[in-house]
Amino acid sequence: MTDPWVALEPGADPAERVRALHRAYETFTEAGTVPRPVREVVADSWRRSARAGVRPDGTADVELTDGDLGVHRAEHPLAPVVPLFRELMGTFAADGRHLLAVCDAHGRLLWVEGHASALRQAGRMNFVPGARWAESAVGTNAPGTAVALDRPVQVFAAEHFVRRAHPWTCAAAPVHDPRTGRVLGAVDITGGDGLAHPHSLGFVQAVARAAESQLALLAPARPGTRAPRLAALGRDQALLTAGGRRVRLSRRHSEILVLLARHPGGLTGDALLCALYDDESVTPVTLRAELARLRRMLGPGLLASRPYRLTAPVEADVTVVERRLAAGAVTSALTAYPGPLLPASQAPAVVRLRRHLADGLRAALIARRDPDLLADWAHAPWGEEDLDVWRSLAAVRPTAAVRARLAALESELAAPRRAARPGPGRDGRARPDRLRGLS
Repeated sequence: MTDPWVALEPGADPAERVRALHRAYETFTEAGTVPRPVREVVADSWRRSARAGVRPDGTADVELTDGDLGVHRAEHPLAPVVPLFRELMGTFAADGRHLLAVCDAHGRLLWVEGHASALRQAGRMNFVPGARWAESAVGTNAPGTAVALDRPVQVFAAEHFVRRAHPWTCAAAPVHDPRTGRVLGAVDITGGDGLAHPHSLGFVQAVARAAESQLALLAPARPGTRAPRLAALGRDQALLTAGGRRVRLSRRHSEILVLLARHPGGLTGDALLCALYDDESVTPVTLRAELARLRRMLGPGLLASRPYRLTAPVEADVTVVERRLAAGAVTSALTAYPGPLLPASQAPAVVRLRRHLADGLRAALIARRDPDLLADWAHAPWGEEDLDVWRSLAAVRPTAAVRARLAALESELAAPRRAARPGPGRDGRARPDRLRGLS
């Protein structure tokens, strides 16, 4: 064979190759050896798949749905070239009873479009938007292997690692960021045995190159035109990025910017004073001095007064998490949440916002009942003693370790109650704040 990335050499009999691949596949799954005529690229992929624990009878997990999928699509760098993919491949896919698919760099399918009957058949093996077709999740397949190897590749029939994909043939090529060279994802054509032809691999390669050219033509944002960004989650001192500068703020200045970013219309001096200080003896003079120092640090033009307000929109990470939660994008919201808001702050308004944000995330995680998302929260520093989340995790993933941790937390909760109020009567609702992990 002249090209190891192509499934069939010219003149090969597809039916005979299918039979030979099935025999080789069964040999591998039973004995772990890879006989001919399996290509080396496929043999290597089978071995990686087996080491990753992929089950031949398994299927892909759907990781992104509804709001999560919508947010991930909208924010993904390949979104601007999806119309190009449709223009170049859509008619070919529909007329040939094939599918056009686009995945991200983690092998998650973002778009799957094409012939209606092919879509129905593909849905039976979870070849659908939001499903993770990474090689480490479902073994050898064109989009997953293409991003794993950063090479265009064709996968034919029983070359697929999971049996449910054996009726399919696919060809995929990675798409790169033209500025950094980073793999953004892959474009794929999936269908029947007719795609086992060198032309289909050359086709997706050409489409991927066209997408990279289109991305290169998109005008990059000019320096200084991007909205200022404020990172305040999971840190005691917020970080402001504006005008090409990164400024680490003091705790008080962090609190002020968080509150002003959430109130674009501004806050009066009295309102800001109440939001920042629990102590009524603090005078407006103290606040004005803090604002004067903050204005000098930020430079001219960003902080105005009467009322105190920011003169340009500031994209705060708090707002990003809230927006994703409101859209039902729980996975994306959790991804954007590196920890509680300004954890050491005691400013009354910041404390309320910190608890509100964490409560919203916790409620969404518990309602979603996704064991991976619950485990991410429970094993984070802020969730180690979150009893409600551990109870929810134990309900959907009752491993010995999870049950043991839950028992320890419940015992710790019960001890002070027994000491303070012996006997029956526990309602199970009130608990020490430290067992919630909210602030």
